[in-house]
Amino acid sequence: MIEILNRLVDAIEESLDEDLDVDALAAAMGTTGYHARRMFSSLAGMPVSEYVRRRRMTVAAADVVGDEDLLTIAVRYGYGSVEAFGRAFRSVHGVSHGHVRRDGGPLQSQPQLRFRLTVEGSTPVDARIIERPAFRLIGHAARVPLIHEGVNPHIQQHIASLPATAHERLKQLSGTEPSGLLQVSADVDPDYTEGSELTYLHGVAVDAAAPVPDDLDAIDAEAGRWVVFRAAGPYPAALQQAYAASATEWFPSNPWRLRPGPSIVSVLDRAPDFTEAICELWLPIERA
Repeated sequence: MIEILNRLVDAIEESLDEDLDVDALAAAMGTTGYHARRMFSSLAGMPVSEYVRRRRMTVAAADVVGDEDLLTIAVRYGYGSVEAFGRAFRSVHGVSHGHVRRDGGPLQSQPQLRFRLTVEGSTPVDARIIERPAFRLIGHAARVPLIHEGVNPHIQQHIASLPATAHERLKQLSGTEPSGLLQVSADVDPDYTEGSELTYLHGVAVDAAAPVPDDLDAIDAEAGRWVVFRAAGPYPAALQQAYAASATEWFPSNPWRLRPGPSIVSVLDRAPDFTEAICELWLPIERA
């Protein structure tokens, strides 16, 4: 996977003045655009689209300090107007292209990325691979923004809005693995952009053919393999560390890739105040 990401970076560099088809490029390298985007975002700390924008504006700065017409420069880098180009330029460099043309800076450059696998091996990743038939996730869903670190207040608010009887009812409906009350994220932006919206479902797993009560939402999980990571410790920090370790350690070292589908967190045990917890993180996978 590390080699694929580096080839993606090289391809971006060769096509800064044109749109890059990440899906087609990933397919040519034997993976999927979905997996490549998720791994890129997890390892680089930014989506592919953000990296492309930053690199374009870094290279474009060299043109801006010259005498070439600004519209010509804007079109070269994929913008239909000087105004649109100017907004992108300011968002990266913090100043307008006019300021840079006049004073030569200041400029905030985005270096070209290079991914490397660092072998540490001090802490083994606790994971298991299981194959599951199709199943259904039912419960109470809401659209919430993606937040990478810390507690998501929008999810907290959604869960707090449910009466205690709703939690007990869901527990009674649970019919298959993953067992117990679940935290389900679906329709996640493949670039994993912070602030992008996803569907969060507080619910349980049932058989695929199980009826869905009229007042509950449902998300279908296709048959296939899942990797299950166990995380124990401070909540949600330990769980978020498991997410990070899956991208930085497990996927680069194993012949699996993410496939589209919901990610699921099963809380196996927790402290009364939820500051500590033992969780399982379920991610849908397929052979790379």
